[in-house]
Amino acid sequence: MTERLVLAVPSKGRLMEQTSDMMAAAGLNLRKTGHERGYRGEIEGLDNIDVAYISASEIAWYLKTGRAHLGVTGEDLVREQMSDADDRVEFVKKLGFGHADVVVAVPTGWIDVRTMSDLDGIAQQFRRAHGRWYRVATKYLNLTRRFFASKGVTDYRIVESLGATEGTPAAGTADLIVDITTTGETLKANGLKILDDGIILNSEANLVVSNTAEWNPRVREAQNEILSRLGV
Repeated sequence: MTERLVLAVPSKGRLMEQTSDMMAAAGLNLRKTGHERGYRGEIEGLDNIDVAYISASEIAWYLKTGRAHLGVTGEDLVREQMSDADDRVEFVKKLGFGHADVVVAVPTGWIDVRTMSDLDGIAQQFRRAHGRWYRVATKYLNLTRRFFASKGVTDYRIVESLGATEGTPAAGTADLIVDITTTGETLKANGLKILDDGIILNSEANLVVSNTAEWNPRVREAQNEILSRLGV
């Protein structure tokens, strides 16, 4: 039985900096242990907490599997990895940074397609014209399937995107996309528009508690200390 709480935080980039600043403002100073480029750390003055520096998407997996008790990551990543996110984790605090909307975007040239219903309406016509269903490029396979199903859209094919998703329609490898955006400017620059009802999720960084992790009184005490300092 573990006696130490595991807190998973982003390992690089702006999200790591914002997490560190947010924690420090609450008197929780994160500090890497060992090599500066290492992946383990601690919170100064709290000796029963291990900090794990890992990628934001990996944090969602740590929370899902109970390898971390607490984590800072985007709601989009958690909900992509967990169809039952509201059972497996608890979103205890929105952190006010890491904003990104998961959206459905189509070419601006599709002037008659403004809604998900319109997208469903052109499916048969598209298939007759091209000999295939339209292709949706995305990194968010599960969010896309769940959202399209909720809108009654079934006649499409997902193309998993591992690079710059917004460029796939222009490159001819997809016909529309599901991706994250903050301002929409990159979508516009690539000749894409967001459907009127195509916002799947308004995401931002959250402090997330795992319901599947192993909890005991000492770990709960550490959790309560963190949450109280963060005003939860």
